[in-house]
Amino acid sequence: MKLGLSIGYSKAQLDLPVKLVQRAEELGYDTVWTAEAYGTDAVTPLAYLAAVTKRIKLGTAVMQLAARSPANAAMCAGTVDALAGGGRFIAGLGVSGPQIVEGWYGEPWGRPYYRVKDYAAIMRKIWKREEPLTHAGTEISLPYTGEGALGVGKPLKSILHMNPDIPIYLGTETDAMVRLTGEIADGWLALGFVPGSLSHHMPMLEEGFRRYEKATGKKKTRADFTIQASCHVIVDEDVKAALARLKPEVALYVGGMGHKDKNFHKDMMIRRGFGDAAARIQELYLAGRKEEANAAVPDEWVDMKSLVGPPARIKERFRAWEESGADALTVRSRQPEAIEVMAEAARLNLGAAA
Repeated sequence: MKLGLSIGYSKAQLDLPVKLVQRAEELGYDTVWTAEAYGTDAVTPLAYLAAVTKRIKLGTAVMQLAARSPANAAMCAGTVDALAGGGRFIAGLGVSGPQIVEGWYGEPWGRPYYRVKDYAAIMRKIWKREEPLTHAGTEISLPYTGEGALGVGKPLKSILHMNPDIPIYLGTETDAMVRLTGEIADGWLALGFVPGSLSHHMPMLEEGFRRYEKATGKKKTRADFTIQASCHVIVDEDVKAALARLKPEVALYVGGMGHKDKNFHKDMMIRRGFGDAAARIQELYLAGRKEEANAAVPDEWVDMKSLVGPPARIKERFRAWEESGADALTVRSRQPEAIEVMAEAARLNLGAAA
């Protein structure tokens, strides 16, 4: 099983763990992933990492659609990929949530399903340079002819000849979006994926593969597609203490990362059978009782989505992830010991670290 390293986004101060990424590359990690919310962006850190690494692939998990136009996203991806020597960038895309889309970016929530579909199609047209860029989409059309347009927009080709085969992964979780991921993407940043859940998701992905074949006449199978799962990893002799360290993030996302009536993270928890806990976490968090919200997060929920404890426990429980049907697992950790233990668990090429 391939491993990735998630470094997420920085908190109050910029914190790019260059040595950790370089060590992961030495150990044989396949990818490193950045993120963005409303602080550090997902692309700029990868441009820096491109200069201080040699092989590891550089992925965004995710570039938020509202943060940049599809043309700008394609330019960013193509530029960093060229800086990295080609064939190293993975364009992970996601819609974020309506609070961020409308509150931070000042964009309408719109219809995310169609926006993602148009967005990915435009990016691919830009990379391939087969003809000047035009797109008649449901949510996005180019050249723009809507309100305020002068009507002189010109179809253009990218000046830079970019890698035409930059892969697009989508970070999705709802049934409709997972089907769309199977249809239009090269890989899935599998939100909410845990061992045992593939049987629920695979029929949706396969329906997407069939839609792709119907639309293009080209066959698409599971072998043409990457499932990139992820989990937190903490090495700690005290399992309960390690689980407790992960609960504030759960409480933040389930309780406060989204509107009370439209929170994808809460919905995910409900679908997994933790509805009462999800409601209680949100109630406490929105009331400003954050410590109580943290305490309301069930140990079972955190343990199901993470690998924590002594090295032996992590290695034992990693087997379920290896057998989960995912192609790769992104390690969400800044802990050097965790990076080492996971490399041993996945039996990576440790000889490269000599």
